[in-house]
Amino acid sequence: MQEDSMTPPLADIDHLHVHVSDRAAAESWYARVLGLHRDPALSFWMRDGGPLVVRNGDGSVHLSLFERPFGNGRTTLAFRVSGIVFLPWLRHLRDQLPSPPAPVDHEVSWSLYFQDPDGNPFEITSYEYDVVRDGLHRGADSASPA
Repeated sequence: MQEDSMTPPLADIDHLHVHVSDRAAAESWYARVLGLHRDPALSFWMRDGGPLVVRNGDGSVHLSLFERPFGNGRTTLAFRVSGIVFLPWLRHLRDQLPSPPAPVDHEVSWSLYFQDPDGNPFEITSYEYDVVRDGLHRGADSASPA
């Protein structure tokens, strides 16, 4: 299979959004059964209905637990990219999607949210916060891909 040289690279799967009916009970279950524990650096995201992020010991697996009634929402697959590659992804998605995403500032990371034709949600995220912020300030998101 041939790679599309116009598509910016993805680094890793960063996290999955998981919808739970009781976040406290889910946090206990994920800790007990999968060994995933609250990421204290990201606990502030829980305010105003944001996710409780749980992770494994070395930080290679992350789940974002959103408290929602059952039947509301789909699981979001989030890919991690570098800060330098985030802006080419923004340009690429603007060229490819009828409703292109806008960068979302999460205070420690940046994300782009979009859906496939069946409504399945995806996210491109970068934790190189300053690189993305500075690129957006310079207007690097409007330049054509290299």
